[in-house]
Amino acid sequence: MTSLQFRWFFVIDFRSTGHDLVRVPRRAQGAFEQITGTAFEKAFPKDFYLEGNSIPTESRNAALLKTPQGARVLFALIDTTGYSSQIKQKYIGMMISEGKFSVCGISVGVGSYGFGLDKPAPTSNADAKFFLYNQAGEKVGECSAKRDEKLKQPSPLHVAVAKGEPARLYLNRYELPLK
Repeated sequence: MTSLQFRWFFVIDFRSTGHDLVRVPRRAQGAFEQITGTAFEKAFPKDFYLEGNSIPTESRNAALLKTPQGARVLFALIDTTGYSSQIKQKYIGMMISEGKFSVCGISVGVGSYGFGLDKPAPTSNADAKFFLYNQAGEKVGECSAKRDEKLKQPSPLHVAVAKGEPARLYLNRYELPLK
């Protein structure tokens, strides 16, 4: 027979008296957090499945975030070398979400998605078109990705998380707000 062991924990709140026992740092309301290191490595998949294809992912061009609600969202570029022209034209990356959030106004729920970016001519300053697809290849939404000329050295994929500002996903010079 096993014995049950009970432990009691007491939390004392002295806020009304102006005294604090322990200050617990809290995430700012509405803020995204970037996750790196071992937590990132454990969450990152080697391949991603889209439309019947297992496509390699690029960890050097990836970002893992925690949403304001505490869910994780993973963004990564995929390597479509050697795949059909249809796959190459449609997809540049993947996203896995454990909760609800939005990317450039497109509501995203729990699930995995592929995304594409239709860029204008290299000499153009026009915005690009961002496309989001479910794993079956059906379009979930599309939006305009604003070109950011202020970026000194753009990278293929990165996320900007600044205090007091919305998070932004960058695909080269093209910016997508995350909420």
